[in-house]
Amino acid sequence: MAKISLGCEPVVGSLTPSKKREYRVTNRLQEGKRPIYAVVFNFIDSRYFNVFATAGGNRVTVYQCLEGGVIAVLQSYIDEDKDESFYTVSWACNIDGTPLLVAGGLNGVIRVIDAGSEKIYKSFVGHGDSINEIKTQPLKPSLVVSASKDESVRLWNVHTGICILIFAGAGGHRNEVLSVDFHPSDMHRIASCGMDNTVKIWSMKEFWTYVEKSFTWTDLPSKFPTKYVQFPTFIASVHTNYVDCNRWIGDFILSKSVDNEIVLWEPKMKEQSPGEGSVDILQKYPVPECDIWFIKFSCDFHYKAAAIGNREGKIYVWEIQSSPPVLISRLSHVQSKSAIRQTAMSFDGSTILCCCEDGTIWRWDVVASS
Repeated sequence: MAKISLGCEPVVGSLTPSKKREYRVTNRLQEGKRPIYAVVFNFIDSRYFNVFATAGGNRVTVYQCLEGGVIAVLQSYIDEDKDESFYTVSWACNIDGTPLLVAGGLNGVIRVIDAGSEKIYKSFVGHGDSINEIKTQPLKPSLVVSASKDESVRLWNVHTGICILIFAGAGGHRNEVLSVDFHPSDMHRIASCGMDNTVKIWSMKEFWTYVEKSFTWTDLPSKFPTKYVQFPTFIASVHTNYVDCNRWIGDFILSKSVDNEIVLWEPKMKEQSPGEGSVDILQKYPVPECDIWFIKFSCDFHYKAAAIGNREGKIYVWEIQSSPPVLISRLSHVQSKSAIRQTAMSFDGSTILCCCEDGTIWRWDVVASS
């Protein structure tokens, strides 16, 4: 287990908004009665940067952000299982460039939806329980990882339908895995976190031949020699409670727990002894009233800012790369009182979306300075 480095106190951000950027509500949609757990912009394909998807109940819906706060509905996929409750959705694409939506939730089945035909392209069965997060490899967007209540993370090839790797076992998570993320430039690394209060960093380097083999496999996906990755290269106990969101920022990690803060830290691994090393906690970004689990933050494309909602319907927008951390804006609206489950920041951070427990979607846009 990684030790916390002593000697350097982390820099804690002030909750006084700098008003560097002013946002205002430009739209509010009521999608339905059921909670919406996920909202995500499409950063995979530059043609669709203003397109986003939501997931909640047994529905995945695709929208487009237009000028003047307009949100246009493009399509909606309704799952045949009425009891399904989607918790997560991610954009991916097939090797021919077709945009795909990959969604999962309560029943543990991953649906791959062809955004062109609005039909199911593939369904992945393998997880033994519900799916809490799906993320796409930005450099190879036909690879996705899924984090599950069954204490495992799985790597899938959406083109061939193969489960390539399962990250679980002797050194794996000991409770629900709530979040997972690909390293932005090192294709071999992922980070996962969960209800065992830890963040684990995994390497696929020695298994990469299987990843490549998954693209040329012609036999049944079920006959593919799926491998278990049992030991992470690093385990960090940065938080003392459930960790429900983690994102790579270069070689640093931003992680959020139910203890009302996001933490920026650096894993310092010992090459000779996997799993060991130390952690430098660099900065803390307070988020009041964020003490319930399953609230996920988002960043713009270049990781300049992060937006996170809380259980009272407020949003905190932090500048990530300044020290001490700067609270860009604190957003609230008299009608926004429901817990915000996830935010989505547009490519340049000028639009923030949030999806809520009461089935609403809110759009906030930067106010142009006069």
